[in-house]
Amino acid sequence: MANSPPFIAPARFDDAVAAFERVREIYDGGITHLRAQLQRFVAGEDVGTHVRACYPFVRVQTSTVARADSRLSYGFVSGPGVYDTTLTRPDLFADYYREQFALLRRNHGVAIEVGTSTQPIPVHFSFAENDHIEGTMSAERRLALRDRFDLPDLGAMDDGIANGTREFRAGEAQPLSLFTAPRVDYSLHRLRHYTGTAPEHFQNFVLFTNYQFYIDEFVRLGHETMDDGDSPYTVFVEPGNVLRRRHGLAPEAGDTLGSAPPRMPQMPAYHLVRPDRAGITMVNIGVGPANAKTITDHIAVLRPHAWLMLGHCAGLRNGQELGDYVLAHGYVREDHVLDEDLPLWVPIPPLAEVQLALEQAVADVTRLSGYELKKIMRTGTVASTDNRNWELLPQRTPERRFSQSRAVALDMESATIAANGFRFRVPYGTLLCVSDKPLHGEIKLPGMANHFYRERVDQHLRIGMRAIELLRQERPGRLHSRKLRSFAEVAFQ
Repeated sequence: MANSPPFIAPARFDDAVAAFERVREIYDGGITHLRAQLQRFVAGEDVGTHVRACYPFVRVQTSTVARADSRLSYGFVSGPGVYDTTLTRPDLFADYYREQFALLRRNHGVAIEVGTSTQPIPVHFSFAENDHIEGTMSAERRLALRDRFDLPDLGAMDDGIANGTREFRAGEAQPLSLFTAPRVDYSLHRLRHYTGTAPEHFQNFVLFTNYQFYIDEFVRLGHETMDDGDSPYTVFVEPGNVLRRRHGLAPEAGDTLGSAPPRMPQMPAYHLVRPDRAGITMVNIGVGPANAKTITDHIAVLRPHAWLMLGHCAGLRNGQELGDYVLAHGYVREDHVLDEDLPLWVPIPPLAEVQLALEQAVADVTRLSGYELKKIMRTGTVASTDNRNWELLPQRTPERRFSQSRAVALDMESATIAANGFRFRVPYGTLLCVSDKPLHGEIKLPGMANHFYRERVDQHLRIGMRAIELLRQERPGRLHSRKLRSFAEVAFQ
């Protein structure tokens, strides 16, 4: 018989807050049990044949296609039937879960059913933030751990729901969420590894860049913001969970636990935090579509309101100048990392709210408008490639493709970030800055590049931050466009 916490039977709730509190009760009880038994196991005690705790689930059942408001992009199920999902980390997702439950109640008037699922919580996902338990055990004891506790099951955390490829058996419940609880937990742990910061610090608006110059400027602005006692941002977080609070705010418990890492993580993240989580996270993804896919695969489980790419690109048109901006309204996807998840025949449409915010932000920061604005910014197709040395190909080969696609710029990450935004229903946008023109003899050289980067980075970053200010004013239901939703869409945003 498994060593498990007390079973909590399914119950139906007419109140979203009460339903959420039952989720919290089940999850906290399971995690507490796993941690206690793991401590006993590490100490050498006998914990029985098998230790198990399971995630909470949430379920709704409807008998009609009717809903309260047909204009909504989320918060409703697609038709009659049973819908459910497993849930994790109610401490992190409290506001999100309560909102999703309330929307289901409002749009369908059905009860929210919550109970203990049959999906085990992998023991690795029960570790607290600073736990390093396996390092204290012998190799023999670590091997025995695999027999006594549940391990991550990759079959329970694939992206079939998000990709629209998962097939359901007759009578099987349909999904309420794009991600199961194990899939979310997997990504939360990956985020710590890749970015060097805890998922709790991530904000609902994310900037990606492929150059450290942008990060240096963001750090400078973050520290400057913390010196402003009237700033709406309250904390600036750097890798290692190093926190600096806004001037005038008292320190809080745990502020001193962070420490700068001995070496930077692969894709370091920095966070300008607001109490409502509507602040700005910035991640240096480095170069290449693989990193772009990896980090967006994991940030997607946090359900951000938007992510934007700010980086440098090769200008493909003769009329462009170094320092001009490119606002992407379409993508040529030669990055290949998403070919198995999102077929190339799927279009990646521009999102009006994001496009308008980026264009307005360029105008606001540069103080240009009309024809003068068009002189420094071009809207067009961006091609993304997985070949960093594409310039070395026989020139007629790439040049012909780029011309036929009407591409105006080329980089290695933007199409990946946009395509994963489309795949995971996260609003996306791209604003690039022309740093070289290889087709016209203006190649990137170190001295010229360093001067160019330092000259342009501050303005480009301020444009991205201004765009987020504009997007923050949008209602979430308007920002999360219906054009990102499929035929039989999940209810959760």
